[in-house]
Amino acid sequence: MNALAVATVDEMETAAQRHAAVRPVKPLDAESRRWLDELHRPGPARDEALERLHALLLRAARFEVARRWPGLPHLRGDELEEIATEAADDALMNVLKRLDDFRGLSRFTTWAYKFALLEAAVKLRRRAWQGREVPLEPESWALFSSSGPTPENEAEQREFLSTLQRAIDELLTPHQRKVLIALAVNGVPIDVLAERLDSTRGALYKTLHDARGKLRRHLAAEGLMTVMTGERGEA
Repeated sequence: MNALAVATVDEMETAAQRHAAVRPVKPLDAESRRWLDELHRPGPARDEALERLHALLLRAARFEVARRWPGLPHLRGDELEEIATEAADDALMNVLKRLDDFRGLSRFTTWAYKFALLEAAVKLRRRAWQGREVPLEPESWALFSSSGPTPENEAEQREFLSTLQRAIDELLTPHQRKVLIALAVNGVPIDVLAERLDSTRGALYKTLHDARGKLRRHLAAEGLMTVMTGERGEA
């Protein structure tokens, strides 16, 4: 299995050194301690632990794929199994890289299980967008509007949207504009956008944070933050 083969001797030694320097926040239960000991111990015990861990992660990935499958009826059984296997492989590598992050707040298996759920969800979102164009321009500015504006605030909403559109065009960099519109307006999953833009989730979160900060400051200066947040200043 490729996912098991990539754990080299150097990686094992580095992980063991880091693990020895890190203390859990609370005493570990016996099962979790056994998992960590076996995964840090070179030899047959580690190989067997890796096999068991991969099997657990595969069960978790299959569960998540089956749970989300009704929303992706175009996927066939062999595709679903492929996605689950890839998710389990990637989850295994992530667990091994982050063994020293485990602090015993839950059982080790519970902690590891979440990696597979996340990987399966990410891969399904990517598969759902496969072959689809990622919209980097607003499909509808109405998404910024509150539903069913009353006559009293309809003019305020129009002013807000006009100022917001102008601020997006004039204050944001082209990259910030692309990211904001794709994520906040058109609902593109961040992992899909990261793949299409050859970026990372962290970099896109930072870009989105900076873009929103610029817009908030501008709207506050224009006296329109109350429209954005839905707050009112009446006593």
